[in-house]
Amino acid sequence: MAEVTLSRVSKSFGDIQAVKELEFTIADGELVVLLGPTGAGKTTTLRLVAGLEKPDLGGVLIDGEEVTKLPPAARDVSFVFQQYSLYPHYTVFDNLAFPLRAPGRRLPKAEIAERVREVATLLRIDSKLDNKATNLSGGEMQRVAIGRALVRTPAIYLMDEPLSSLDAKLREDLRVELKRIQKDLGATILYVTHDQLEAMTLADRIGVLSEGELVQIGTPREVYETPANIHVARRLGSPQINILAAGSLGVTEGPSAAASIGLRPEDVVLGQGGAQGRVLTVENLGVETVVLLEVEGKRVHALLPAGGSMEQGAETGVSVRPGSALYFDQSGRRLDWAESKDEERRDRNVG
Repeated sequence: MAEVTLSRVSKSFGDIQAVKELEFTIADGELVVLLGPTGAGKTTTLRLVAGLEKPDLGGVLIDGEEVTKLPPAARDVSFVFQQYSLYPHYTVFDNLAFPLRAPGRRLPKAEIAERVREVATLLRIDSKLDNKATNLSGGEMQRVAIGRALVRTPAIYLMDEPLSSLDAKLREDLRVELKRIQKDLGATILYVTHDQLEAMTLADRIGVLSEGELVQIGTPREVYETPANIHVARRLGSPQINILAAGSLGVTEGPSAAASIGLRPEDVVLGQGGAQGRVLTVENLGVETVVLLEVEGKRVHALLPAGGSMEQGAETGVSVRPGSALYFDQSGRRLDWAESKDEERRDRNVG
C-alpha cells in the first residue's frame, strides 16, 4: 500500500467546475471517506486518482511519485464501482481471477488459485466459487466485485459508493466486513458516499465536499463535534442538527458575532427549562425515540433518553445541555466560543 496525495487538483467539464483545488493526503493504510451530495465532486475525485480523468491543474502523487500524466494501467490502483460489473457467464472463481490473468501479470495458475481462495475466504464467499455470477444474491455479487479489487495488492483501493444499491441490512453487514478487511490488510482506501452513517462507521478521516471544494477533513468525531460551517454540521448526524437564531431556547451566551446556533438533538433537554414546546410527532426507533417539537415558532428535533415517553400534542419545557451549542456567524462559519471569550477578555484589558 502507499501514501496518496492530491495537490491543488482542479477539473472542469465545460462551464461546470467539478473539483476546485483539492488538496489532501491519504496516509498509508488509512481509509478516507469523501462525503457529499450528488454533484459534490466525489466520483470525479476518484477518477482523477485513477487516471480516468486528467486534471486541468494540480497533480496526483502515489507513494511520492508524480503520476498525473500516467495512464490508469500504470498507476497501480483498483477501482470498485457502484454497479457490480461482473462477467455473468463466468464463475465466481473466474471473476475473481480475472485481474490476475491480465497479460502483464502472468502469474502461475497455482498462485492465482491460492490468492482467489484467500480473498474468497476473507469475504466469506469461498463456498460460492463454482457458482455463476448470475446465481448470486445482490450482497454476494457485491462481495465478488470487492473481491476482484482485493485479489491484487495495489497502492490504493478506490471505492465509488459500492454499497448504495444494497438493502439496509446488507449495507450494515458489508460495512462491518469492509472495515474488518481494511484493518486486516492494512489497505489504503479512498471511499466515496453520500451516506453519513457509512462515513461515520467506516472512516479513519472524513472529507466533506461541497460543490467541488473540500470544506473540512478530520476524524469522524472532529467533524461531528467541531464542524467548519453549517453545511458540514448538517452533513453529519441523524436527526439533523437544529439551526436556530442566536439567543433561542435560552442560549444567551456566545460570541458577539454569532448569528445562529446549532443544537444537536441529543443536547436538547425535554421536561425542564424556560422555553415551552409542543410535541408534533414522536418516532419510536427502538434504541432511541425522536421527538419533533414546535418551540418559539420553530421546529426542533430532540432525542428522548432510553425508557422515556412523550405523547403527540403534549406541552413540555425545553432547554439545552450547558456548553453544547455551536455558534455560527452570518456567513455560516463556525465560531470558536472559547477563542472568542479570550479575544473579548483581551479587548477589555486593552480598553
